[in-house]
Amino acid sequence: MDRRLFIGGGAVAVGLGAAWVVQNGRTSSQPSELLVGMANAQEATGDASMITDMVLGSDDATVEVIEYASYTCPHCASFHAGPFKQLKTDYIDTGKIKFVYREVYFDRFGLWASMIARCGGDTNRFFGISDMIYEKQREWTASGDPATIVEELKKIGKVAGLDDATLDACMQDADMAQSLVTWFQGNAERDSINSTPSFVIDGTKYSNMSYADFSALLDDKIAG
Repeated sequence: MDRRLFIGGGAVAVGLGAAWVVQNGRTSSQPSELLVGMANAQEATGDASMITDMVLGSDDATVEVIEYASYTCPHCASFHAGPFKQLKTDYIDTGKIKFVYREVYFDRFGLWASMIARCGGDTNRFFGISDMIYEKQREWTASGDPATIVEELKKIGKVAGLDDATLDACMQDADMAQSLVTWFQGNAERDSINSTPSFVIDGTKYSNMSYADFSALLDDKIAG
């Protein structure tokens, strides 16, 4: 069964989750400075217009596929481990479709993963970091401890060539954090996203499906 989310109070829940970290997310007697900085995200004003879509494929393609996914969703990790790689080879890299990836936030950990992925700046690095986040999902989420999860996510960022100072700055960017949440909520409400992974293909929403079904659907739309 696909993971479900609650719209409406979702943005508030993520912000309050960050505040909870300050009170309870400890590896010693005091929370880390990084976690305190991240908690300030709830005090910032979200501006969805500052968030850009991450896009692969051709802008001239006649078919657009939007994936809504969460970095903490096991079904999303499975999709990116298999069907997505086939989709990229058969449809994205060949210019047959325009592929848009949009993050969904079930929890603060998914938001933090998104901030790490977007820390790289360019599209190729974003998707490269995203691949690693999904590949190592069980590892970086295993502890359930906020401070440990932050460090595990930073390790992934370092593999992608980002240094500690850059990663810490990204993770403490309160405006970015709140803007991502505002952007997510607007997307989810507009496209009626209530589970992940979900796909909006040329304006029509679809739930997770096998690659065979996905391919057949795309072929039909491309031909049509």
